[in-house]
Formats: sequence, C-alpha cells, structure tokens
Amino acid sequence: MVQNLSGKPLSGAEHKALRLAIAGCGGMGHRHLYGLAELQQAGRRDFELVGVCDPVEANAASLARQAQDLLGKTPVIASKLEELAQLGVDGIDITTIPRTHHTVALEAIQRGWHVMVEKPLGVTVRACNLIRRTAEAAGCVLSVAENYRRDPMNRLARALLQTGAAGSPRFIVQHSIGGEDRMTITVWRHQKSEGGLLLDVGVHFTDMLEYLCGEIDTIYAQTRLYEPVRKNPAAGSRGAASNPAGVYERWQREMPAEFVATAEDAVYAMINFKNGATGQFIENHAARGRPVWLRQVFGSLAAMDLPPDRTGQEITLTLGGGEALRGEALLELVPDFALDPVTAQLFGGDRLAGYKFPFPEIDRKLLAVEYADFAAAIRGNQSPEVDGVQGTRSVAAVYAMLESALLGRPLTVAEVMAEQVDAYQQETNTGLGI
Repeated sequence: MVQNLSGKPLSGAEHKALRLAIAGCGGMGHRHLYGLAELQQAGRRDFELVGVCDPVEANAASLARQAQDLLGKTPVIASKLEELAQLGVDGIDITTIPRTHHTVALEAIQRGWHVMVEKPLGVTVRACNLIRRTAEAAGCVLSVAENYRRDPMNRLARALLQTGAAGSPRFIVQHSIGGEDRMTITVWRHQKSEGGLLLDVGVHFTDMLEYLCGEIDTIYAQTRLYEPVRKNPAAGSRGAASNPAGVYERWQREMPAEFVATAEDAVYAMINFKNGATGQFIENHAARGRPVWLRQVFGSLAAMDLPPDRTGQEITLTLGGGEALRGEALLELVPDFALDPVTAQLFGGDRLAGYKFPFPEIDRKLLAVEYADFAAAIRGNQSPEVDGVQGTRSVAAVYAMLESALLGRPLTVAEVMAEQVDAYQQETNTGLGI
C-alpha cells in the first residue's frame, strides 16, 4: 500500500483501477501518457489504460508501444471511438487538436463515459457550451486538463493572497512577450480556425488570473497579427523548434519550413475584476529581442512577484518599505498551507517554497495530478477542480479580448460566455457546423 507524506494510505492504491482511453495520440497524447505513467510509478493505480484512439494509425500505434514500455500493458488501438465501445471504458482523456474537442467529447458523453479534455475546453465558446451542457444533462464528469494552477508555486501564491499577506489585490500584471517569427510547437496553433496562439496559450493565463484574483468582469483589448508568415526551424533535419516536454520533434520535422499564419499573435488588454482589482494583460508571440515574462500582484500591503509556471523558482513578496520575503519566510505567513497528498508525494513535500526538477519531469508530474483529480471526481470523492464552467470561462475571457478588439469596446466575460457577443467566432463556428 502506497503511503503519502503524512503516513496515511493514498486512496488511489485502494480502489480498482478505472478503465481509461486516450483520444488523440500526437504530441499532447504522448505527454499525457507520461503523466499517467508518473502517477502509476508513484504507486497510484487510479487508471488502467485500455484503449488509444487516433485516425492516424501511426500515432495510435506509437502511443500503444510507449504504453507497453511505461505501463506494462498494450492498450487496444482504434481509429474511431466506436471501436472502444466493448472495452468497458469509464473515462476518456481527450488530447486531440482543439477543433475536434467538442465532437469527440459529445460522442464520448453519449456513450456514458466521463471526460477529461485538454485545454482549451473547446475551440470557441459555443463549442465549450455544447460540451458543458451535454455533460451536465448526462450526469457525466467533465474535467478540463489545466495544469498551470496545479504548480506548487501557484498553490502557494493563492494561499498567500487568500490569507491577506499582500492585502487586498489592486493591480495584476500578466505579460508573456517573445517568439519572433518562429513556429510555436505546431502549425495549427497559428491558424484562426484552430483557435490560434492567443487562445492556446491565453487560456492558461486567464485561468491563472481567476485562480489568483477571482472572476474577471470586463475586458478592453487591442490585437495584432505581426508575423503573417511563420518559420519552422525543425523542418527536415535543420534544427529544433519549440518542443516542450521533448515529444514534438518528429512531428515538427514533417511540418513545412514556412507557412501562412491567420490568427492574431498579440493582444494588449485592460482587465477589471469583480472584486474591484484591475489588470494589464499582454500576450505577444511575435516580439524580437529579449523575452519578457511577468506575473505580479500589487496589493494594499505588498507586491507579489510570481515565477514563470513550471519552473519551481521562488515567489517574492515585497512589503511596503522594500523588505523582500522569500522561501521559508513566506511559508511562515501561511501556517495552514499544505499541498494535496498527490502533489506532495510527487514533488517531495506538502509545504514547498521552491523545487528543482527538469522541465519534462515537472510537466509529467502536473499531468499526473490532473489524472488523480479526474479519478477522484469519477469516484464521487470531489468535483473536478477545473470543471466545465471554469473551462468555459477561461476560453470566454480570451475571446472577450478578441471580440473587444473587433468591436472596439469593452466587453464582459459573461456576455461572451452566454454567446451574446460572438462576431469574431462566427467564421469558426460556421466552419464547425455549430
């Protein structure tokens, strides 16, 4: 029996494994498999991977081979979900391209399967709402695989804010600037019909802003497409492109060396939160020179500088007068703070002020936490941390920026989430037939 850091048994070791399928066996599907293996290697048998599904047979076969190596069992290979129907699937992990999230999720829910969907939940707000409402009507668990908030440093940041270490939040900064004209991971991430970079990356940041500072109310934004032609240094065998977790290289080499980008690559937004705080949001994937990454919360008592996600670097809390607190001094401000048992076991402690692991290991640990959360929700022990509502809100906040830029006025997240404003998304929705 596996023990957590408090000496109590971890529940995943006590239950019969849930039967899992993975739909989408490209780069993200392989990353998720590493997360599942990380969870199993920690002694938690939450899931048994019984099937993998992808219309590209080579992708599904690759994932099945790696599953045999990592998990000790080869799952059934399928090109369609119906081919998995006889496997007694309890839950499915959807790691397809975002454009197909809603079609795969809807079919899975209709089959009675619980669903975890890689972010963004859907490629448009309407796609998200279709998934969410269908899951609610069917009584199926719907979990969104959002990993940034699960970083132990972001858990600590939230605890510090909730206990008032910085006082009342007044101003929040979220900047991510860099990229030049290079391809970011895949071609589809640069296409408007596939959601684009601002959505694919931005949902992480909008989720984090609401996780730390509460719900966003209004957004006013400008957007740009600076680099209509993108370059892929990895094409053929010339070099490496952006390759988080080290799993995308073989696909990147088969992608074109140069291609047309149709989705905006920069957004500049002012944000108002329901609690009265304001924020500045910059996501620029075309900037030259030195990259910039900032996440800061300025409160009535102190300013908090957060490290880049998935790095394990320390938070800095700067008090009025300039005194800077880090490390153990921050933990003293939150005596009741503790990570959940799964995260604590994977990262090596339930009260962490920092950690050091290679990025691929961090990535798979956070994905393992997502899987443990999904399993607990299926078993009825808790609701999924990032449910359909929050997953839709994160998408709606990004589209509020894009819709605001198109209309030239501030928008509320609520009206975008309710599909009262969707001019920017109309072309994509029409293309999807929804």
